[in-house]
Amino acid sequence: MTDDSAPLLTIGRLARRTGLSVRTIRYWSDEGVLHPVTRSDGGYRLYDAESVARLELIRTLRELGLGLDDVRTVLAGEQDVAAVAAAHVAALDAQIQVLRVNRAVLSTVAKRKSSAEEMALMNKLARLSAAERKRIMDDFAEEMLRGLDTVDPVIQERMRGMSAGLPDDPTPEQVDAWVELAELLQDPGFKQKMRRAAESNASDRSPEDRPGASLQFLAKLVELAGDALRRDTAPESAEADAVLDELLGAGTDRALVLDRLLATMDDEVARYRELLSVLKGAPAQPAHRPEFAWVLAALRAHPAG
Repeated sequence: MTDDSAPLLTIGRLARRTGLSVRTIRYWSDEGVLHPVTRSDGGYRLYDAESVARLELIRTLRELGLGLDDVRTVLAGEQDVAAVAAAHVAALDAQIQVLRVNRAVLSTVAKRKSSAEEMALMNKLARLSAAERKRIMDDFAEEMLRGLDTVDPVIQERMRGMSAGLPDDPTPEQVDAWVELAELLQDPGFKQKMRRAAESNASDRSPEDRPGASLQFLAKLVELAGDALRRDTAPESAEADAVLDELLGAGTDRALVLDRLLATMDDEVARYRELLSVLKGAPAQPAHRPEFAWVLAALRAHPAG
């Protein structure tokens, strides 16, 4: 029922009143979401004040991404706005996830100047499900630890549990990190480095060693080397030789220690740890590169002890 005292609006006046184009209003009318209240003698569509309010609601729903079918059900009272909004939130979340992955892949391709083949691989890796990502990480850990029962239990636990923090809904930075990490885990050269590090840890341990001893040794290394750096102790000095004795104990095969430290202090191994931190959303652990560099230099300068 219309208010006879209120002037009816032609489609042109309705367009000026709402800021929408005549073409858009005519399309929505043709699609049955905006009905004219009547037609003029010449057959032109006429609208009233309620049409203006209805048109504003249609525009809002469309700007929020609802399709015309959903708009029609809302306007017909078959579904409330809250239910439709909840459904579209889920749909938008899925779209956002796809856009994040697309952005991460394209960003990585641009930074690396990747070939089409590399881009296809990155795209495939980025779109793996959380379960598939976890399987890749678990398989890698098992391959690195296979047959090495004497690896420090704390190290084993860390490696086998490293996939637990992989997110179901990663940020763009985490997608970037995952693509880089997944490629690294498939690199035979990197696998050899990680396996060598695990074998070194296993051969260093004796049955009476406490769990976590490997990490305690690294903490002691950082502490002693850090003190030496603060004192400006040259790695070639006699004082550095004494620091190595305190760290390793007298009579230790320093050449073997040097070889094993080189296996664990590789740049790719350090990058692997950084990527895991990004994936877990955790602060990156300090690499302590200056301290390790000092110890390596001291070991080269004092190979015999």
